[in-house]
Amino acid sequence: MIKKLLFVFITVASAFTGFAQKIQSPQEFLGYKPGEQFTPHYRIVEYYKYIASVSKNVKLQQFGTTNEGRPLLAMFIASDENIGRLDEIRHNNMKLAGIESGTGSTAMPVVTWLSFNVHGNEPASSEASMWTLYDLVDPSNTTTKTWLKNMLVVIDPCLNPDGRDRYVNFYNSVHGISPDPSPTAREHVEPWPGGRVNHYYFDLNRDWAWQQQKETQARVGLYNQWLPQVHVDYHEQGYNAPYYFAPAAEPYHKDITKWQREFQVTIGKNNAKYFDQNGWMYFTKYEFDLLYPSYGDTYPLYNGSIGMTYEQGGISAGLAVVTRAGDTLTLVQRVAHHHSTSLSTIEIASLNTQKLLEEYKKFFDNNRSNPPGEYKTYVIKNDNNGKVSALAKMLDRNGIQYGFGLANKTVTGFNYISQKTEQFNVDANDLVVNAYQPKAVLLHVLLEPKTFIPDSATYDITAWSLPYAYGLKAYGVKESFKPATAKWGVLDPKPLTNTHAYAYVSAWQSVNDVKFLAALLKKKIKVRYAEKAFEVGGKQFTAGSLIITRAGNDSPDFDNVVTQTAASLNQEITALSTGFVDKGSDFGSDAVRVIRQPKVLLVAGDGVNSEAMGEVWHLFEAQIGYPVTLVRYQDLGRTKLGDFDVAIFPDGRYDDFPSEKLQNWVRDGGKLIAIENAVSLLVDKKGILLKRKEDKKDDKDKDKEKDKPVKLYGDRERSAISSTIPGAIYKLKLDNTHPLGFGLPEYYYSLKLNDDIYDLFGDEDGWNVGTIKKDGYVSGFVGSESKKKINNGLLLGVQPMGRGSVVYLVDDPLFRSFWENGKLLFSNAVFMVGQ
Repeated sequence: MIKKLLFVFITVASAFTGFAQKIQSPQEFLGYKPGEQFTPHYRIVEYYKYIASVSKNVKLQQFGTTNEGRPLLAMFIASDENIGRLDEIRHNNMKLAGIESGTGSTAMPVVTWLSFNVHGNEPASSEASMWTLYDLVDPSNTTTKTWLKNMLVVIDPCLNPDGRDRYVNFYNSVHGISPDPSPTAREHVEPWPGGRVNHYYFDLNRDWAWQQQKETQARVGLYNQWLPQVHVDYHEQGYNAPYYFAPAAEPYHKDITKWQREFQVTIGKNNAKYFDQNGWMYFTKYEFDLLYPSYGDTYPLYNGSIGMTYEQGGISAGLAVVTRAGDTLTLVQRVAHHHSTSLSTIEIASLNTQKLLEEYKKFFDNNRSNPPGEYKTYVIKNDNNGKVSALAKMLDRNGIQYGFGLANKTVTGFNYISQKTEQFNVDANDLVVNAYQPKAVLLHVLLEPKTFIPDSATYDITAWSLPYAYGLKAYGVKESFKPATAKWGVLDPKPLTNTHAYAYVSAWQSVNDVKFLAALLKKKIKVRYAEKAFEVGGKQFTAGSLIITRAGNDSPDFDNVVTQTAASLNQEITALSTGFVDKGSDFGSDAVRVIRQPKVLLVAGDGVNSEAMGEVWHLFEAQIGYPVTLVRYQDLGRTKLGDFDVAIFPDGRYDDFPSEKLQNWVRDGGKLIAIENAVSLLVDKKGILLKRKEDKKDDKDKDKEKDKPVKLYGDRERSAISSTIPGAIYKLKLDNTHPLGFGLPEYYYSLKLNDDIYDLFGDEDGWNVGTIKKDGYVSGFVGSESKKKINNGLLLGVQPMGRGSVVYLVDDPLFRSFWENGKLLFSNAVFMVGQ
């Protein structure tokens, strides 16, 4: 009897063991084959949680949430031997990189990281991620088991859950019983703003280095704890294109190593092998270059990885669409293609583990011993504590080491502003970055004054140097100097306590100052600003400085509200016992003006550039914490404009702009802020005095036109770039006595994305706040024709109109939110101009 019971127990145990090893495929779990329909994000999450519950070879980590509360996940997949060694593998990478002390081993597993679906309306890759995950954990798949013996695979199934669900919910709500493959069908035309972007309408694939968005901060934070050897970013492109994979197109940044380039070819050939076997179309070495540092392929490359982008044709393709070639492209096919390159990449990385780790170590060894670039030390002058603090936080997020001050206080270096080599003093609180560190390549790419561009046909902006982006004085020094200290004395101002002041004064020179103003206004504190510089109690304050007087603020809690608000925002304020100043205007003079709390309208909806609108929305909500009302442009006609003081028109295309209603609102005291193309749409309209700058050709130019050679069809792409600006930096002369220029120096660095420029206002027409001369070019590619055009004109202006005003911002001052230099300028337009 005992033997019989024992036999039954063993039989039942064996049955349960066999059952436990059976893992459901995505098809079995979801009820449909990969690509037969779109999977909502929550179901993708459920599948990953399911795999985590039934497989012993995985670890699922939630590393953050989106703005709309959806989870951000990373799945770690490894062999039986390695799944329990995740911390050891991670620390080994940090040691190989020199970020942690100790000697790392090149005999450890290689880390391959796959990032899916960064653009919400490129959803095929998230479907493929589940299929790839299943292949890696399926107990019966002996091939993937072999690959995992020397590899850890990390899968991020969806980088942009909010955007993905926006697209999937749209598509699932409009398609019929069967998909309509006609390109003109409603299901292939997304409503504004589309699914590409995240909640705040940011392109997360361009935010890796800047990390302005919640999702990117969490993701890159996790990424920098691992620094994998291989990283792939999965995308879709227009559905008339086939599939793109590495090697990438020129230009390559010169800091990308020979090995990184060569291994891209190795991976590309392995991908091609499987595509050839299946008869699938593909291309390489075209369009997608490796220059701009904030992509999902370049950022990993600058951090020692083999970074790559894979692009499947398919944006707006839905479940099926007829392409220009007459073929029907299905989601099933798109998913299969991404699944193939996923497994191909894992395979080739597994076959080259030793070499990948050796070259990875070599990359970081070279960083620490022989950093790239002619400058071995960068000094950022701390004459703007708020902006330097913002830059320091950005460097922290990227793992770039820095300190403050130098033992040698006088050194020689390249002045970013004057573009000359000169001697300068280094103060104790100046930020100092030494190039001899693990992140040397990344810091060089981000800080070099001019990016070398071997080929002008680029996919994105060509200039981003952080000192210009942050509007800070900086020097590049050829000698290596180590910072004197890691401490920053000004960073933590001491809060004021038990103060009964006549007035409090705050600087006005950074976004944190704007945040302080916004917090006070929301608490019904009356705030004034100084129209001119002044001096009191031995301290100097610039024009635009905030003055919070007891007069007009009758609350018994006045002192506590002001000082506690300042302390909560780490804001330095000065308490004054008098309104009698030593130099300048006393606080009761008409040169000290009250800031009226503006009610702000931001135009959204069809015709508006969603990303440009999102930058403004994010600034108000997430950075300065000030209320803004979003109104669709098509609803302006029935909007009571009198309820608002400021109307912001981001880059876009607006019909009937400005309407008579809008112009009357401006004349009655409203303030219209127009940005980029919204400015160009105002030209030649009734009441608008802005004029487009016309090219004036002399006789010599006309003669050149006669002798101009006939353009060849084969040169059409190269010819077209003569009139383009992918993104270049220009230095403007700034009138900082005007409220639009308050808190800024007598210059402003603008990122130009087009060659729009306007005639200067006449003395009676308006204010020429930001103007450009012939020598304004600083860095980045500018086509020859555009370069001729951009000189001696207006890029920042203010036109009074009745009791109101129109603010012209020809270039985007908030570009991708990393252009810190423009945030104060834009805030001036909202809070200071017209007060």
